[in-house]
Amino acid sequence: MSSNDFPWNEIIKKEARGIDDADFGEIQSVDPEYVLTQKGIIDKEIFSFPTNLVQEYDGNRVLFKVTEEEARNSYMQSQNMDDRDDFSDSELETETLTTATATATPPSNDYDSLINTKEKEVIPLMSEKLDVIKKELVDERVITKKPVKETKTIEVQLIREEIERIERRPPSRLREAQNPIESPQEIKIPLKREEAEVTKKPYVKEEVIVKKKTVTTNKEITEDITSEELDTSNVKRE
Repeated sequence: MSSNDFPWNEIIKKEARGIDDADFGEIQSVDPEYVLTQKGIIDKEIFSFPTNLVQEYDGNRVLFKVTEEEARNSYMQSQNMDDRDDFSDSELETETLTTATATATPPSNDYDSLINTKEKEVIPLMSEKLDVIKKELVDERVITKKPVKETKTIEVQLIREEIERIERRPPSRLREAQNPIESPQEIKIPLKREEAEVTKKPYVKEEVIVKKKTVTTNKEITEDITSEELDTSNVKRE
């Protein structure tokens, strides 16, 4: 995204971050050359970053191509500016930008100063770090109940009637037969008996208790990560 397409007006009051998630507070103002940020309320830290250090804006945070050490050494403003409560916001911004311009512009009265006037290009070297997220899974252990057949014998008393003996005796009174006997006759004597009838009823014989315990194990996770390194083999040395 070019600087002309960057939404500069939208980043006011947004969070300012640097390399390795360095915290530069909140963006206070933006002008064509500098972005002013403030960190803290009581112990304020004010940074004035050149706009070319803005790397990315995700809608909530603005990422600057600068480390915290570089920001404190090169872009942090003087603390005595926090005590000027009688300044308006526009005057404080003007004063801050003027100070930043004066700081960024070295004197040109000697050779070392002329060397320091050369622009510094900040090259961020990116790296990946491993971020492990634990998620809960459910394993299953199967416990099987199966029917086992066995033969069981129980003893039961059964009662039945039998003919014990046959007795003969004279009739209690004399009676005449109506018809003479001409053929054999069968006389059925009922004899009672008990017969065993078996039914099966289920019941709870015993209970089995399954106990669980928590076991903690250490697992080593190995993964390839990519880091950037600066290759200076093709840099022409003067």
